[in-house]
Amino acid sequence: MVINVLVVDDSSVMRAMIMKTMRMSGLPLGKIHQAANGQEGLEMLKQHWVDLVIVDINMPVMNGEEMIDAMREHPEMKDISVVVISTEGSDTRIERLQHKGAVFIHKPFSPETIRDVVRNTMDIGENDETSD
Repeated sequence: MVINVLVVDDSSVMRAMIMKTMRMSGLPLGKIHQAANGQEGLEMLKQHWVDLVIVDINMPVMNGEEMIDAMREHPEMKDISVVVISTEGSDTRIERLQHKGAVFIHKPFSPETIRDVVRNTMDIGENDETSD
């Protein structure tokens, strides 16, 4: 099983860091797509098969929470796993995201953190992973 991923963050540097960290994590990655805001992310989801969305919260045009809301309302996107990676500190907001089915990771993060969260979120065992 390989995981196709969409990374949504308004910072191209952060997108690159997340993608590099995911590659270092040992997860069985397929294609990795990227978008600079929630609106672009939704467009990417319409164009590509994605198993996991990694999204920031605070972005222009459409923030991560709005993107998650739109995904949950769309029949073909509602069951896609979502991991939020953010510096967000509001417990209320984090709780609200978790009620929407998102898993939260605080910045900064490690390859092990991403690996473990994605494994748990997508129910992937160590035996499901492939090495390069």
